[in-house]
Amino acid sequence: MMSTPVRTESDSFGTLEIPADKYYGAQTARSLINFPIGGETMPLPLVHALGVIKQAAARVNRDQGKLAPDLADAIDRAAGEVAAGNFDSDFPLVVWQTGSGTQTNMNANEVIANRAIEILGGEIGTKSPVHPNDHCNMSQSSNDTFPTAMHIAAAREIHHRLLPALKHLKTALAAKSAEWKDIVKIGRTHTQDATPLTLGQEFGGYAAQLEMSIKRVTEASDGLYDLAQGGTAVGTGLNTKTGFAESFAAEVAKITGLPFRTAPNKFEALAAHDAYVYAHGALNTVAVFGNQTTMSVAGSQGHFELNVYKPVMACNMLQSIRLMADASVSFTDRCVAGIKANEDNITALMERSLMLVTALAPAIGYDKATQIAKTAHKNGTSLREEALKLGYVTEDEFDRLVRPEKMIGPN
Repeated sequence: MMSTPVRTESDSFGTLEIPADKYYGAQTARSLINFPIGGETMPLPLVHALGVIKQAAARVNRDQGKLAPDLADAIDRAAGEVAAGNFDSDFPLVVWQTGSGTQTNMNANEVIANRAIEILGGEIGTKSPVHPNDHCNMSQSSNDTFPTAMHIAAAREIHHRLLPALKHLKTALAAKSAEWKDIVKIGRTHTQDATPLTLGQEFGGYAAQLEMSIKRVTEASDGLYDLAQGGTAVGTGLNTKTGFAESFAAEVAKITGLPFRTAPNKFEALAAHDAYVYAHGALNTVAVFGNQTTMSVAGSQGHFELNVYKPVMACNMLQSIRLMADASVSFTDRCVAGIKANEDNITALMERSLMLVTALAPAIGYDKATQIAKTAHKNGTSLREEALKLGYVTEDEFDRLVRPEKMIGPN
């Protein structure tokens, strides 16, 4: 049996053997050893967001004179490939790691450094001429990089995946509302018959609910455009040049096409994730409520300068977005779009509903209308039969008053 080719890399704890075909390095390999917990790997949108971060940081560091142009360009290219998903298989780490997300940040630094070395004609694993810490992590800390990745990933997924899916569902519901505007049915409240409405009105309510949900998600996700990057370890911006945070956010906005901006207070951006919890609350309102408890508890764990529940928050947020988006598209295409109204059954249910007696109440009074309904229910007869038998209305009066199609709006 042939052994898998390996190379040797080192970190501050010593040396480790790395599969020769992998671009990650010693810190990633060590995390695989130390955290064999569960099987939920870090969501790929977050990995891709880290690629965007390393791209933007390399460009700003180059422009500020901190990073040599040839190294910056190689890192920019390598990070762009990570952002595009070309190296997804080189990100094997699970969500269940240290709460700052340091291992995943270093996973990105190692992959990008080794790819940049390869681009420059060097040997993977040598940390020369590109070093994962000195160059790929320049002007950064895991403490500001990971929350920045959380925001970029969530904002992009909401913008590109969730909102289009919700709009797709809303459009289908609105189309059904228009198609069924003239089909009158009996309403249902407390799972009991109520007064009539049209099937179109019913589906119009669903469409309006989606419209409001889209508005809420859009408004609640605005806080995700605030980026922690530039705060470094505790929010002070140590080891960055003046203007790095602002230039970085502008570069991310340029790369993604979304209105990212630097967070007004980096201490808050590192220690609290209120914007994240708030945005997830809007998702909770739409449909996904299973993850909200975890998000609320994790969001409350701001220990002094750093919240250390970042990976699980990122995982739950991105899972909620994907579940809701996928379910919306699937439900629309496999159910809503093909729904047909069973008009015969709708009419039959409506005509035998005792709640149509509501139309008689303004003419004969509540007590008499109630007596008609109760008697019809007791005898298993129709409203018409009992109303005529009790002598409260004539046939012509009943037919004029009890017209479901006239009961679907103000009169």
